[in-house]
Parts: sequence; structure tokens; C-alpha cells
Amino acid sequence: MTVLILTGEGDVTADMVVVHLNAASVPVVRLDPADLTAGVALSGEFVHGSFRGHLSSGGRLVSVNGLRSVWIRRPGTPAARAAQPSAWLTEESAQALYGLLRGCGARWMNHPDAAQRARHKPWQLRHAQHSGLPVPATLITTFPQAARAFAERFPDLVVKPVSGAHPQEPPRAVPTSRVAPDTDFDAVAYGPTLLQRRIAKRADIRLTVVGDTLLAARKAWPAEADPDEVDVRFASSATQWQPAEAPPRLASAVLAYVRGAELAYGAFDFAEDADGTWWFLECNQSGQFGFVEVETGQPIARTIAEWLARPAPQEPGHVDGTPTVLP
Repeated sequence: MTVLILTGEGDVTADMVVVHLNAASVPVVRLDPADLTAGVALSGEFVHGSFRGHLSSGGRLVSVNGLRSVWIRRPGTPAARAAQPSAWLTEESAQALYGLLRGCGARWMNHPDAAQRARHKPWQLRHAQHSGLPVPATLITTFPQAARAFAERFPDLVVKPVSGAHPQEPPRAVPTSRVAPDTDFDAVAYGPTLLQRRIAKRADIRLTVVGDTLLAARKAWPAEADPDEVDVRFASSATQWQPAEAPPRLASAVLAYVRGAELAYGAFDFAEDADGTWWFLECNQSGQFGFVEVETGQPIARTIAEWLARPAPQEPGHVDGTPTVLP
């Protein structure tokens, strides 16, 4: 049976996993939904109560019923590279592709319905708190007065996007920034703004979850670091990521989070304060892991490959219309 990876051509993080799948002689097909009708083709037939579906990419034909797992890594917009792209063709292609795959019985990393829900930052914060994870005080608002009142209660704040990367081409990461004490909050009326209490951190934590395997990494924050540098992605410090051990209670809460969210993969970001508390910042259901593996030597790509290579479930369970995550 075959592993299907949906991602862009230049995704070197996916390449790391493919190396392990090839070494284990696990058949793998990789395609980008953006290439539908221009290099990628599909067909599904429903006759007399039975279903036969096929995908074609790069001269390879794979049976949809012969998939053991589907990894939705970082796929492009369906049919974006078609000869005559349009919003209508994108919607038709998305419905056809993901509709066919939803009925194949393969294991998902991650199921599109679960992944779509898990993208929403307000949902993440609420679910994290219910799962037992410490969450900093947060406000999402378009009311300037609400922002001013929040700043009075929590004078040291950061501001970050609600949705993540800016959807330009290629997408641009928007840094988390410290809010100046004299900030005028009138501008929040023009778009939802996420304000959060700044954690005076001594380290950043990246916790990668694959099934029920937790791989934590820690990047110490230098004592002399500029307190206005709050986003580890843009920090000037050359400190390396190091392997770390998640506290048992927090590890249990993280597993409760991914099971409740029905995710097989999640990249968690935490801020560790002076007391050693790991404060939940976000969980990216398709977050990068290559930079952590390179610096720590943790076998993240191999762990993902092993998860994808397991046999497809005989009868996948469902919760709220989405497959139950299997360990």
C-alpha cells in the first residue's frame, strides 16, 4: 500500500520524510494539488455500491483504495497552475480531490476537517486551556476601548496575527512584536487584533507531536537579550536548539490536546518562564520541524515516516464526523 503526500515541490521538510520511506521500501507518491489538470489527474467511479478511484502524477498511477496514509503537508491551492485557473476551477478541483480521498479509509496526518478547525487561534487557546495547558491572558478585538482596558490590566503585551502568515506569494511570516507603553489602539478598529500578556521567558520550547510520541526542544534565552525581541524566528541570538524533556503533567495535557483536536501531528510553541512553567502559545498542525531535527538530532522525520508507513485501519473510527486519531 502507498503513502500519499500532498505538498509543494520545494518542500525540503517533506523530502526528509521521503528519504526514510524509501529506505523502508514503502511506496510513496507525492503531488501538489496546485498541479491538478496540469500534470495531476484524478478519476473516481461509483458503480453498484462500489468505489474505484485513481490519481495520476508524474507518470505514476495510484489507486485511492490502495492508500495506507495521506500526509497533508503544505499543499498548494487546487488547480492554481492550471492552464486557465479560476476560483470556480479551484473549488471544483478541491471538492473532487478531497472528496475522493475522504472515502479511502487511509490514515490521515492530518484529516482536513480536523486541520481546518485546529488552525483557528481562538479555538486553539480555548482547547489548550481545557486540556490543562497554561495559557497567557489574551484578547482578540476590533474595539479600541477593549484594547485600552486590556492594556491597563496587563501593561506588558505582545501583538501577533490571528491567522498566521500573510497570504502573499510566497507567504510572509508576520513577527510577534512587543506593544509599546504609549501605543494608540485606535487602529484595532480596522481589523481583528490579537493582544497577549508577554511572558518574560528564559527559553523557547518547540514540542513536536507525532501520534503519541513527544519530541521537545529548548532554545535558551540569553540573560542579556533585548526584551523587545519576543519572536524566536527573528531573534538575533545564535543559541542552538537542544533536546528537552516535557514535564509529565504538561506531556499529558499535550496528548489530551492532540487527541481532542483529532490531530496525528502538531508543532507546539511554548514560552518557558523563570519558574519553569511552559506557557502555551500555539499549535501549528503543519508546522516545520526540519530546523529542530538538524540542530538537535531528534528523529522527527523518521518518526513521521514510521507513522505513515503503518497499515491503514480496517474500520476507522469517527468523532464529530472526522476520523479518530490513532497512536
